[in-house]
Amino acid sequence: MFVLCDKILGKNILKPNRKLFSSYTFTCFEDINLVPVNDWTKALNNKNVFLSHSYLSVLHKEKTDHFRFRYVIVYNRKDPIGVVYFQINDFSASLFGELIEKQISELKSKRASVFQRYIEHNENETIMRLVTCGNNFISGEHGFYLDVNSKKTTFKIVEGVIDCVSRAEKLRGKISAILVKDFYAEGFGNKDCWYCTKFVHFNVEPNMIIDLPKRLIKPTDYLATFSKKYRNRAKHILSASASLTKKRLSAQEVSLYKNTMHDLYTQVFNQAKFKLVHLSPGYFEDVIKADTNSFYVDAWFLGDQMVSFACGFCLENEVEAHYIGFDYAHNKEYELYQTILYSFIEQAILMQKTKINLGRTASEIKTTVGARAHELLCYIKPQNTVSKLILKPFMQFLQPTEWIPRNPFKEES
Repeated sequence: MFVLCDKILGKNILKPNRKLFSSYTFTCFEDINLVPVNDWTKALNNKNVFLSHSYLSVLHKEKTDHFRFRYVIVYNRKDPIGVVYFQINDFSASLFGELIEKQISELKSKRASVFQRYIEHNENETIMRLVTCGNNFISGEHGFYLDVNSKKTTFKIVEGVIDCVSRAEKLRGKISAILVKDFYAEGFGNKDCWYCTKFVHFNVEPNMIIDLPKRLIKPTDYLATFSKKYRNRAKHILSASASLTKKRLSAQEVSLYKNTMHDLYTQVFNQAKFKLVHLSPGYFEDVIKADTNSFYVDAWFLGDQMVSFACGFCLENEVEAHYIGFDYAHNKEYELYQTILYSFIEQAILMQKTKINLGRTASEIKTTVGARAHELLCYIKPQNTVSKLILKPFMQFLQPTEWIPRNPFKEES
């Protein structure tokens, strides 16, 4: 008989300076307000804005009874040299019921039958705990940063921390799994490393990235690299949205429009294939207050009505597209989504960045503005047989959908 998830009781993980190997130790915290800011900042060394103490302090406000966080600082002797970040999600039975229905019907075991009956009669109960090393709000490698001399050492440290956290969260014997996300194949996505620890890899929707040509001065320079077909397409999109008023919002204006922005974001969220965590209405306001230097918000208005918005981060060499929102009732007429994509391109060119990270989803449409797909791998380790039963359809559900890549650029002669 399987055991359902219970409340997290393992507090041993919170003891300071727990041993890893050699001279490496770590300390784990369950509240960002208890994390020593100086140690975290020194360990991170400004290498990842999405692991910064200020940004994670914003995300911490999204905490609920079913969505929690763990923050780990890694030390070499007493020197902070790295951080590891975890998100813990508890899922209800109803979320997985549809996904695993086919697999349940194919498995004629007594355990599967008991599990199926439980789902049918307890759809609102917690059925699974997923411990994620990484950030479920953002695509990319944002689970850890370690200043060590090799990938092998990095992996060994992360593996050790993951093992300690999973044991402390009482995962063994529960319906649960450990997810490590998202990796590029050329980075920490090396399959050989993860296979040796019984992790299973699977692909998710790729990151769509635009590498901008050199010597671009203005957005029209970028469009000049397009073939006639795609230049005309871009002109149509920009013409359709010309009657809208675009505005860069101040922190005060983000506060003023936060409910409207949340409604527009929710329209996009509701179209998502897999709805993991729904942002709270104060999220954008909190981010712009925490990080006013790199974070920005653009909005488009039809008269006095906000019909779309886009926010992003201007990082050292790239623009990172963050969340967007738009009114589907006006999307087709004013090409709201496509206009947002071109706004990220404009921002990057004006700020002289070399890359635009457009994130996952809508891959085919993003290729029409010059984005190319970069494969992302996730690694997952189920904790028992029933967990494997759930995770198989779960991973299949997250597999990339088929789409046709487009090439908007002129053919090289």
